[in-house]
Amino acid sequence: MQVQRLSLPSYTLTPPNVSPSQQLSSKILKLNPNSKSGFCDSLKMVFKSPTGLRSHGGSVGVMCGVAQQEDTDDGFYMRRCVELARKAIGCTSPNPMVGCVIVKDGKVVGEGFHPKAGQPHAEVFALRDAGDLAENATAYVSLEPCNHYGRTPPCSEALIKAKVKRVVVGMVDPNPIVASKGLDRLRDAGIEVTTGVEEESCKRLNEAYIHHMLTGNPFVTMRYSMSVNGHFLDQLGEGVAKSGGYYSQLLQEYDAIILSSSSIIENASIPVSQEAGANQPVQIIIARNSSSPIQIPALTMEPIGKPIIFSDKETTVELERAHTGIETVVLDQINLEAILEFCNSQGLCSALLDLKGNIGDFEELLQDGIAKNLLQKIVIEVLPLWDANDGGNFPIALKSLRKRLEVKNLKPKVSSENVVLEGYL
Repeated sequence: MQVQRLSLPSYTLTPPNVSPSQQLSSKILKLNPNSKSGFCDSLKMVFKSPTGLRSHGGSVGVMCGVAQQEDTDDGFYMRRCVELARKAIGCTSPNPMVGCVIVKDGKVVGEGFHPKAGQPHAEVFALRDAGDLAENATAYVSLEPCNHYGRTPPCSEALIKAKVKRVVVGMVDPNPIVASKGLDRLRDAGIEVTTGVEEESCKRLNEAYIHHMLTGNPFVTMRYSMSVNGHFLDQLGEGVAKSGGYYSQLLQEYDAIILSSSSIIENASIPVSQEAGANQPVQIIIARNSSSPIQIPALTMEPIGKPIIFSDKETTVELERAHTGIETVVLDQINLEAILEFCNSQGLCSALLDLKGNIGDFEELLQDGIAKNLLQKIVIEVLPLWDANDGGNFPIALKSLRKRLEVKNLKPKVSSENVVLEGYL
């Protein structure tokens, strides 16, 4: 395959002119681009700045208006909740990511986020941070406080005990155990409650959790790469798998990744997120119609758990299992529904279907996923390459679609020299 590399122009955002008085009264918040921020454009999602962006070395400063406006802007503090919540990306499943901010007299007196399933919720950390200042304060929380005893006590009771005056909630929890019960408990205790602030941002933060709660199925994203002239490419763009690249960030967002065994063999490794402290997804490897044992080199050298092989050849799997100790699942027919049922049984709430390697391994999965509406999201990486072949290796299941699939909320971003498109099916 002959390809020609193209260069993408680079752009910088410059803020409009700001008067000295505005500069003095404005507040600069810094986001660290190397922190645990996943695929979503967290800067655009968390902050909607009327005055533009400016660069400050390795971080990004956001002009958020004068202090008097910030003190009364529920949306401002809710966006801060979302920013805090995203610090735990990839660590809370099957729980949602949640952030909480305590504000009193126009000042932030406490902050917290839910770091991991089984640990205290965001409200508890924020109330601890605020201490006695929480009394008569306003608590902002991106998701409705729980009102039941699980592995941790109910957050609604913690807020009541702290004597907060008002609670502002981003969205109602779709978990039927919670579902407005936390809000009712707060109101019954005489606390003023406001809901639906920055609701779309809060929903996008926990799209996998919400989908799993409403449907009982894992949230599935399909990812592939293509050239600028529309041909399927079996490769990643330069830099995207490194720390800060979209692919590295994407890996840490999902509980599982579905791969072709040929991709593992050809690359002699399993893809892992390079983000600091990232939880690695469970590796589900599709091995279809293999007549010889699957040789997957150096698995024990990677910072991941043992992969799981889905195969329709039991004899092949038994030989390989004896050789490597890898867990296997043998099916009469490998399809996406069966894989997702397995994910459910393992408590996995999301999966990334990564179309690399032998596309034939994915044909039945794609057909099953499209026919049964099992795919929720699509991520397409456009490399700055012009592919000279005819694109004949594009998945047949996608080329032969007889119905139009509408992609909603399609948004672009740039990762290294590549353009990444994200949308919902």
